[in-house]
Amino acid sequence: MIMSKPGYCTKCGKKAVYHRKYEGTYLCRGHFIQSIEDKVRKTMRKGKMIGHGETVAFAVSGGKDSTAALYMLHKILRKRRDVAMFAITIDEGIAGYRDDSLKIAKKLCKKLRIKHHVFSFSDELGRPLSDVVKGLKKSGKWEGTACTYCGLARRWLLNRKARELGAHKIVFGMNLDDEVQGIMMDYIRGDLMRLARMAGEPLVQSRLFVPRIKPFREIPEREIGLYALLNGLEIQENECPFIEGPRFKVRDFLNTLEAESPGTKFSVLNTFLRLAPGIREVVKKGGFELLRCQKCGEPSSQKICKTCELWRK
Repeated sequence: MIMSKPGYCTKCGKKAVYHRKYEGTYLCRGHFIQSIEDKVRKTMRKGKMIGHGETVAFAVSGGKDSTAALYMLHKILRKRRDVAMFAITIDEGIAGYRDDSLKIAKKLCKKLRIKHHVFSFSDELGRPLSDVVKGLKKSGKWEGTACTYCGLARRWLLNRKARELGAHKIVFGMNLDDEVQGIMMDYIRGDLMRLARMAGEPLVQSRLFVPRIKPFREIPEREIGLYALLNGLEIQENECPFIEGPRFKVRDFLNTLEAESPGTKFSVLNTFLRLAPGIREVVKKGGFELLRCQKCGEPSSQKICKTCELWRK
């Protein structure tokens, strides 16, 4: 490292493209990209995320996080002949939004020569998300619940299809901001079950679950966006038209804290990871049992899984 003045790379003295406030460093294009990729490699090694001879599925939406995850991990793993890769995109049926991102996902998979599978809510669950939203609004039960219906069904379908296609792991593009927002929301709800699941491994081992891995867990959202931009990646930039709810108030609150005290989001994540083993033990002692849904046969903590409960009414 060399001494440099503000606006110039701390490592080489070239003009900086990014000021990493929580580290107090400035980074040029090359050193910024290298730092992101090095951190992801470290996260993957530390978590032993991808083993020898495994098949890896990528959940690809066309947004910045999943696009960057597919691009970067393909770059990191392409020389490993023992690892097979394919991508899955879920078409929720959101007119004017998912159509554009689906094109982006298809284009990237074609460029990287990665097999791409697309599954829709319409085919698998009987109707698109837009129809569900219309029904909720007509019944007066709207109140921003689209994210609940969508999130449950998307995770349910990704797990099912990844398993059927032979994946050993499924890669999600969740970044630091996503993780911290989820942790805070679960604290607010008092949802120990979800907190236990966020710890990084399933509560019980089952062939029905395809383990999720999150290589971007320790990378801030804005850095993923800049990484995508600097690498010329095409991404879906529009927000989903159905987004709303308390999570986004939590997001704004955390962003305000981070701006005032850089490193706050890392502190929240690291504190949770220290507490996670204890949370998992509390949940296990509470009598957690993995069942199979009586409707769809997928893993569930109750007789009828939440996806079937909501979507099959």
